Amino acid sequence: MIEQHIKKVLILGSGALKIGEAGEFDYSGSQALKALREESIETVLINPNIATVQTSEGVADQIYFLPVQPYFVERVIEKERPDGILLSFGGQTALNCGVELEKSGVLKKYGVSVLGTPVEAIMNTEDRELFVEQLDQIDVKTIKSEACEDMEQARKAAEQLGYPVIIRAAYALGGLGSGFADNEEELTRLCEKAFSFSPQVLVEKSLKGWKEIEYEVVRDRYDNCITVCNMENFDPLGIHTGESIVIAPSQTLTNSEYHKLRALSIKIVRHIGIVGECNVQYAFDPQSEDYRVIEVNARLSRSSALASKATGYPLAFVAAKLGLGYGLFELKNSVTKTTSAFFEPALDYVVCKIPRWDLSKFRGVDKELGSSMKSVGEVMAIGRNFEEAIQKGLRMIGQGMHGYVENKELEIDDIDAALREPTDKRVFVISKAMHKGYTVDQIHDLTKIDRWFLYKLRHIIDIDEELKRHNVNTLGKDLLREAKVYGFSDFQIARAIGLEDECKNMHQANLVVRKLRKSYGILPVVKQIDTLAAEYPAQTNYLYVTYAGTKSDVDFQNDRNSVVVLGSGAYRIGSSVEFDWCGVQALQTIRRQGYRSIMVNYNPETVSTDYDMCDRLYFDELTFERVMDIFDLERPHGTIVSTGGQIPNNLAMHLDAMNVPILGTAAKDIDNAEDRAKFSQMLTERGINQPEWSALTSMEDIDDFVARVGFPLLVRPSYVLSGAAMNVCSNYDELKRFLQLAANVSEDHPVVVSKFIEHAKEIEMDAVARDGEIMAYAISEHIEFAGVHSGDATIQFPPQKLYVETMRRIKRISRQIAESLHINGPFNIQFMARENDIYVIECNLRASRSFPFVSKVLKLNLIDLATKIMLGVPVEKPKKNLFDLDYVGIKASQFSFNRLQKADPVLGVDMSSTGEVGCLGDDTNTALLKSMLAVGHRIPEKNILLSTGAAKQKAEMLDAAKLLQQHGYKLYATGGTSRYLTENGVENTLVYWPSDADKKPQALDMLHEKQIDMVVNIPKDLTVHELSNGYKIRRAAIDLNIPLITNSRLASAFIRAFCTVKPEDIDIKPWGAY
Repeated sequence: MIEQHIKKVLILGSGALKIGEAGEFDYSGSQALKALREESIETVLINPNIATVQTSEGVADQIYFLPVQPYFVERVIEKERPDGILLSFGGQTALNCGVELEKSGVLKKYGVSVLGTPVEAIMNTEDRELFVEQLDQIDVKTIKSEACEDMEQARKAAEQLGYPVIIRAAYALGGLGSGFADNEEELTRLCEKAFSFSPQVLVEKSLKGWKEIEYEVVRDRYDNCITVCNMENFDPLGIHTGESIVIAPSQTLTNSEYHKLRALSIKIVRHIGIVGECNVQYAFDPQSEDYRVIEVNARLSRSSALASKATGYPLAFVAAKLGLGYGLFELKNSVTKTTSAFFEPALDYVVCKIPRWDLSKFRGVDKELGSSMKSVGEVMAIGRNFEEAIQKGLRMIGQGMHGYVENKELEIDDIDAALREPTDKRVFVISKAMHKGYTVDQIHDLTKIDRWFLYKLRHIIDIDEELKRHNVNTLGKDLLREAKVYGFSDFQIARAIGLEDECKNMHQANLVVRKLRKSYGILPVVKQIDTLAAEYPAQTNYLYVTYAGTKSDVDFQNDRNSVVVLGSGAYRIGSSVEFDWCGVQALQTIRRQGYRSIMVNYNPETVSTDYDMCDRLYFDELTFERVMDIFDLERPHGTIVSTGGQIPNNLAMHLDAMNVPILGTAAKDIDNAEDRAKFSQMLTERGINQPEWSALTSMEDIDDFVARVGFPLLVRPSYVLSGAAMNVCSNYDELKRFLQLAANVSEDHPVVVSKFIEHAKEIEMDAVARDGEIMAYAISEHIEFAGVHSGDATIQFPPQKLYVETMRRIKRISRQIAESLHINGPFNIQFMARENDIYVIECNLRASRSFPFVSKVLKLNLIDLATKIMLGVPVEKPKKNLFDLDYVGIKASQFSFNRLQKADPVLGVDMSSTGEVGCLGDDTNTALLKSMLAVGHRIPEKNILLSTGAAKQKAEMLDAAKLLQQHGYKLYATGGTSRYLTENGVENTLVYWPSDADKKPQALDMLHEKQIDMVVNIPKDLTVHELSNGYKIRRAAIDLNIPLITNSRLASAFIRAFCTVKPEDIDIKPWGAY
């Protein structure tokens, strides 16, 4: 029975996407809101992440774009007076915030009841000592850990337990501030970092090398319990589960082991008193059948999003209903629509989750995997056998790999060491070792990965060796079919049988194999995920493609009335939840226009892969081969490639060549915008300015270009070794050093060099056109000057400081470009403006990452408009006055440097943020303050450390420094900055750089002693000395959890905001009230 008095419920979101807390909470929150809406309960959502689907129109009744922090949540409660609150759908952020509100008595004061798992039970799982106590009561073994409040205790604990030990901060997500210590020196270093995040640090004995197993459990208030899914990590304990390849259901447990751990999970969940969903993680020693409970998460997690997608059981939806008081027996499984939710799913397939890392984006980052999470996204592959699933998954990660074999050669000096110390290239090291003749036992000893997995990987190598004995004429039907059944792509087969040398490029080689395969009648079938292993007839729309089967589970209606939307794949830096929002909006418009909608995507964190978002969901690869397989079967009316970021965009030309109908802008026009030379020529013909550039193939050419154009230059090599993808070079030494990093410059590897325009504003145009005519647009302005990647910049919309003339010219140039490229649908152009000179940087003929932000600030859904145009539906131009807003939106970036050990947190031309927020305000200062607080900055209390770079930046920061002094802040400054401030009448205390080690006071000491509340550190240039000196201070600020800003314009804006607006003056208004 449902609780009758609950009429209005508050849901806390998770805020910006960060490492360890990503898109899975958009998915779980959206499902919870759906469940509440079905019960006609009014919903209020607090989530500053403007790019999410849950903050779209029609999902929640009221949306507040505010930081998920106790102060703001209390003010919303005071205003909205909800009856209940849900804490388990917004990750650790929401959970921690809810615990604070309960402890401080806010929930009691306003009579808000916590729905689902009670706060006391949450605290019993979050606080390590209470957790161990609870499980001791029912004789369940846990990893014994000592909770320590200071360094001395930590040292004693480690001695008692015996090294190696693991250190972790209590109440932290994704293993933040954790690591392994083999001796006292390492212990000291790790503890210092952990204490900066949490008052309590846990020291525990390390069980490295045991298996890691997880169970997802659901319980209702009548004490009914089921385990929905169990999962096993490919990597042994010691590697964070978010960094591991995960397989569901578990493959290497015996029946008795599986049931032993299942029974324990239910016992634990009942004892703690969870209502809703939770996840239990075990360490398991297969030798002795001994186990330890690692932790229990009393909330929806990354694993539960994976379990939902792997089984077709909508965990978040069910958890929200249970929170309202339903019993499991009263609910239907909304995927199958016929079976009860009180039913454990059975799977007749294997699911494999693989993390996506983007470590090459960060200068100096530590690439070793361990107990702290560094991956930024993940993929999920479905296959009828383990080999097929893992090969599919390795292609899906999208880092240039084609499966387990037939990849470009990895350079590894010491294979033993690479196996012993895992990095993000772990799996490919195993592949190389096997090719080099390592046995399964040798690899097992070095990696502790279960032999079952290693034998399966060995099987892939055997098939590969067999293929290599053939060429295209001798390759027989049976071997080809076997290779396809075990997950080989046409590309891998083409490379194995030596077609790379015979064809003019690999795409041609691909087509040769495709043709051969079809002539043999070797075609894939489509299978459905029905949660019941086909025991009962259930129809679902949740599909995957495989070669291990004889007939498809679904029928294909050749009525050309469906539209395929290609999704955005794995979240990574530069392509994240924004594109999921775009895809979901397109699907909804397609349905409303009377077409059947089909989604192809493989990211388990997304809303677009939810079962009820489209008429058919292919949970499968976004490769040319797989997309063509789907087109051959579905024969749709057309496909949309412009809402999923770069992956679908890159397929456009190849699909067009196979006569696939592409809706919207034509493929050749997409190519004209993507190809630098063609695009540049078009601009020149139209008399549109662009920064001078050239693709150069020798050092002499580069010297000539420098002599003509001068420094600074933006350099991007086409072939990159160390992730030094782009760089601004401000003198000859830097240029030389950078080109050494970037390997060789030659005919095959030209370097693109362009003039870098300093102190220029960066402006973006997001727009939608029909037949080359712009129908709607949004011009936004970056707070930082050009030189900070547009995905990292802080963006204001509508623009506040652009000349009318600049706006006019931008519109005129955009109109010319839209006409020249015959644009139909969404596009984005980036401009630079200095005085009144305007330069075009680039143009993307697809939705950009700022589309959700500008759509929501304008309250005009640009993707809905674009989709209608692509479908040929008549649309009217929105009215002019729609573009005059009397409020401001600010989009700020979320960085996750605290997870990326040793990376330099300085911003540059390569993107490094993992997420974003967008907040609204009646003026720029209010909106900026909300946004900066929402991405984790804090208003400093007293002391601020300034070191403000070159002369120009020092001058830019002067007004801000004076403002700080007027507001009673105490300023500390390094050498040049201190001198400059003193000359200009600003009081400050001189502190010394790490390079002047013998002088006092040392800047680093002050950070370590917690005397500084905020650090502004702006590098003068990118020379080695300058970077390393500042790096020590920047890195210390990140490791000690002190807010850091490395850009003078952003620092000035933030200081202006917190000096002029007090938190109590911030307006608390829902989105609808602006």
